[in-house]
Amino acid sequence: MQTMPAHAAHHDDREIETLEEFDATVSARGTLAGHRVQAVDLTDRTRELLTTDTAGAIFLGCAMREEAAAKIRADGALVFPPVPDLPFDPYRGLVYSPDDLFASLADGYEATPDARAYAWFQRTKADGDIYASMLRAVHDDSVSDALDELLSGARVVGVMGGHAMARGTEEYAGAARLGRELARAGFTVATGGGPGAMEAANLGAYAAPFGDEMLTESLELLGKAPHFTPSITQWAAAAFEIRTRWPRGGRSVGIPTWFYGHEPPNAFASHIAKYFANATREDGLLARSTAGVVFLPGAAGTVQEIFDNATPNYYESRGEPTPMVLVNRAHWTEKLPTWPLLQSLARGRSMEARIALVERIEEAPEALKRLGG
Repeated sequence: MQTMPAHAAHHDDREIETLEEFDATVSARGTLAGHRVQAVDLTDRTRELLTTDTAGAIFLGCAMREEAAAKIRADGALVFPPVPDLPFDPYRGLVYSPDDLFASLADGYEATPDARAYAWFQRTKADGDIYASMLRAVHDDSVSDALDELLSGARVVGVMGGHAMARGTEEYAGAARLGRELARAGFTVATGGGPGAMEAANLGAYAAPFGDEMLTESLELLGKAPHFTPSITQWAAAAFEIRTRWPRGGRSVGIPTWFYGHEPPNAFASHIAKYFANATREDGLLARSTAGVVFLPGAAGTVQEIFDNATPNYYESRGEPTPMVLVNRAHWTEKLPTWPLLQSLARGRSMEARIALVERIEEAPEALKRLGG
């Protein structure tokens, strides 16, 4: 099965991101000096804060009682208090789960933290307010840090493709089987985290631990709410129904953005690194797909991703070129003739041995293995 390491395998051991880590550090080390405490509710840890050295520590968005805050400031620690009335936590220590983003879905999608964060972004993105742009940047940096910790040591394969691919289609089923096969081969599947091809690949990874009939039944159930328009609520509810019927599915990653706010995240990625800045998200998704990327038929966004991925492979700016597998000959040679240009770029360079065009989605995992050496 996939080998996505346990949280924080690689994180700086001065970083504290949960109450359990806080308690363990205080009892084992007897000091918090020089530590970073991120988004942990310390309201009930006043005694520990009053009796522990916190010199040089930094507390990012940790709720605490006033006397504790005053004491640790006197110690020389920096305290960045939680920001009131924000629909997201800019200092969060972990990436999101579907339950985090879709909380309150029963009251309609508009009530969820995901929809509320998008509404906040819509209100603030054009007003040029340094405070709002700083909060977005701090949030995105926290998410990147959490994502790096999550994926440390994992063999990540990116699956790229359009959001327009509807549930209930043969293409969607193919993308889901691809995600399942990659997960069963020990890869961590990463997608753009949205609907369509992205959702299908995350669904496939979720289905990996179950018998094959689970995916067949899931595809049938999802076909009843084929698209996220007109109702995101119904579209998301269908996914949660499957998660309830088959709990504890396989793990995978979705990396969506509020920049495309009309496009909700999908609920099959177990870990969701959602960003405000689309450029950060695009680059981060491709940079972290260390075991290669599969490109399913898509439009402008997918073409952009192909060349965003090809550029560091061409210059070897991230080291060895990583495998690139394009799926569907007619799409990538006639409809959007990306493949001939990619071939021309690769000619005579080490990336030439790392690119492939295959006809059928079923051929992609084998091609990845072949190209990955």
